[in-house]
Amino acid sequence: MLPKPATPAGEGDESVVATQAEWEQVNDATALWQRPKSEVTEEEYEAFYKSVSHDWNKPLTHIHNKVEGNLEYTTLLYVPEQAPFDMWDRDRRYGVKLFVKRVFIMDDAEQLLPSWLRFVRGVVDSADLPLNVSREILQSNAVVDKIRAATVKRLLDHLAHMGKDDAEKYAKFWGAFGQVLKEGVIDDHANREKIAGLLRFTSTSQLETQSVSLADYIARMPEGQKDIYFLTAETLTAAKGSPQLEVFRKKGWEVLLLTDRVDEWVVQNLTEFDGKSLKAINRTDLSEIMGDEKPEVSEAQEDVLKRLKEALSEQVADVKASARLVDSPACLVLGNSDMAPHMAKIMAQLGQAVPESKPVLEVNIDHAIINRLSAAEGDKFSDWALFLLDQARVADGSLPTDPAAFVARVNRLLV
Repeated sequence: MLPKPATPAGEGDESVVATQAEWEQVNDATALWQRPKSEVTEEEYEAFYKSVSHDWNKPLTHIHNKVEGNLEYTTLLYVPEQAPFDMWDRDRRYGVKLFVKRVFIMDDAEQLLPSWLRFVRGVVDSADLPLNVSREILQSNAVVDKIRAATVKRLLDHLAHMGKDDAEKYAKFWGAFGQVLKEGVIDDHANREKIAGLLRFTSTSQLETQSVSLADYIARMPEGQKDIYFLTAETLTAAKGSPQLEVFRKKGWEVLLLTDRVDEWVVQNLTEFDGKSLKAINRTDLSEIMGDEKPEVSEAQEDVLKRLKEALSEQVADVKASARLVDSPACLVLGNSDMAPHMAKIMAQLGQAVPESKPVLEVNIDHAIINRLSAAEGDKFSDWALFLLDQARVADGSLPTDPAAFVARVNRLLV
């Protein structure tokens, strides 16, 4: 507030000077987040975002909310358009700015939002916390817990509306923060179903982008399908080429292709959605899609299966005729409690112990290679058996256990 100069009391009367100063307001002392939403312009929202985030890009979206009742607080939260360069830095502090009755308390109040929402920026202003609040107090404070729970719910609802009403904007959000959001499936049991509804995947019906939601998948399920099927792989190329997909393509059933590093942990924690179980297609139990279909095995083919099992007894749990293969000669199938190869590779890279397990080798008994095996004997049969096993490993995205021996074996078979 600045005073205006005194004005004369009357025209031409120089001896009389007004002593009362008039005041004119030249700044707004009200915090932006405390103003009604209808009075704040988009330009003001954007300018405030840049001041609290140090990001010179525009925010992707914002949420401005005032709560009154048992608790009184205001939130103004932003979702950035791009991920910060240090989003995966374990030592980086995250969180929103905390105010108490418009008095600034701290930056990076990480107790107000979970780590899987660490990309959110903004402010929370509470009227119910003490002015001397510390990080230690925030960790065990009922008011903070209620604000956090309500704020997370509001953010999830806002993202759900965005995904429904603005696919282009949501695609930008997912591209920047999708992998972080997936952490919520692992860490937040209370909101798991809501978070699952926000997830996006590639699938056998949409290979270009991660744009398929679980609700989309369910809406396209053919009559008779009761479960959601997925395949995890190290890359999209490996997933698309997997022999495990052959029976699903034949039946016209869609499969989700999960290729993000975090996906292995996601599917361990997300076992169902909207009453539908999530099932990995490289597991032994695919009775729903295969039904009572069983390949007819001749006596000669039965003999080949028996010999293959004997030759590979140290490396596989069993050798079976497959109903899931159409074009490929063989594939590896896991037990329902076995660790997936991609997960085993991740665990090994992290220095964790990987439990030993033997997969089942399923073979396509109508394939030309299998038919050729009936005439092979001795070392040549062993070469073919190990070749089938290593080929199945490669199709799973793994390497042969002995690459040099694999190359030598292939050379012998070619000659």
